[in-house]
Amino acid sequence: MQTSPQSAVLYCDGASKGNPGPAGAGFVLRTPDGDFIAQDAIPLGRATNNVAEYQGLIAGLHEASAQGITDLRIRSDSELLVRQLLGQYRVHSRRLKPLYESARTLIASFDSVHIAHIRREKNAEADKLADEAARHQKQGNSGRQH
Repeated sequence: MQTSPQSAVLYCDGASKGNPGPAGAGFVLRTPDGDFIAQDAIPLGRATNNVAEYQGLIAGLHEASAQGITDLRIRSDSELLVRQLLGQYRVHSRRLKPLYESARTLIASFDSVHIAHIRREKNAEADKLADEAARHQKQGNSGRQH
């Protein structure tokens, strides 16, 4: 029997209530056929929306790596994040640069990665998780959501 690389689709998002304000990140990891692998909602404290977007991506990349994924498709509704990762936009922000570098290092650990921008409605699950994490942060709850 021939074995194929472990493939997955990573949907990631971030939210900030105030920008900067109480923030959260979320990701959903699915098989290419849509089967659930993992998800998380991560309260971040006070952060900007763009920082939260990167945190969602980074958390999802860590999970994909832990799951043994080698072929990853990343989907985000953040045009800035996608264009920075594709090299179409430069990273000027001092806050984003270390997150960008961390994401690039993690991405390089996979055999194959495809990054694409999607419409917000196609990212509803990750959006909901990020929003929930930001709301919990706003209410003062810093526990992780699973």
